[in-house]
Amino acid sequence: MKNIKEISIRTAYAFLGVAILAFGAATLRVGKVGLDPYTAANIGIGKSLGLSLGVYQLIVNCIILVLVFLFGRKYIGIGTVVNMVLTGFFIDFYTWVYETFIPFEITRFIQVLLLLIGVIVFTFGASLYMSAELGNAPYDAIAPIIVDRTHGSYKIVRISQDVFFVLLAFIFSGPVGIGTVINAFLTGPLIDFWNKKVSLPLIKKSTKV
Repeated sequence: MKNIKEISIRTAYAFLGVAILAFGAATLRVGKVGLDPYTAANIGIGKSLGLSLGVYQLIVNCIILVLVFLFGRKYIGIGTVVNMVLTGFFIDFYTWVYETFIPFEITRFIQVLLLLIGVIVFTFGASLYMSAELGNAPYDAIAPIIVDRTHGSYKIVRISQDVFFVLLAFIFSGPVGIGTVINAFLTGPLIDFWNKKVSLPLIKKSTKV
């Protein structure tokens, strides 16, 4: 049973993780190298409906949350709410900051740099909030639920899920690029790496009584 202090620390890590992953996604967006599959799909579909990323992503998250509640409610917690409500709006905010205060010419070198920074930051942020163990974002809960029921490989299930959303993003003209493809195949493995090497040890040490 987690005490109030531990829950507070874990909540702070969950919030920080969401803020970090949103910055990574915004970096990919500004670099025009393609966003993570889920965000790319949501931008494409949301734009076709005349909705901002923040608004559309919140609607989709609520729908997926119902399914998560039915099939894997153990993955729902404070972290779920923090992620599903704030991620889209954070990405919109960081994009505005980039475009307003940090103008730069998008050269090939800058794109490669933003791609590397975006992927690394995005996966680290995702790992940090998930390692807080206060609930997953609805999208991130899909793979673990499938793994629980099929006993399959998390990496394979997550890659399959991401590839499906890459196809959705492509169909609805979302910002698909090399960053989207890289995220589709490396998000699972990189999150797994960050979990083992940084996030879980860091949170364990911070909450140790």
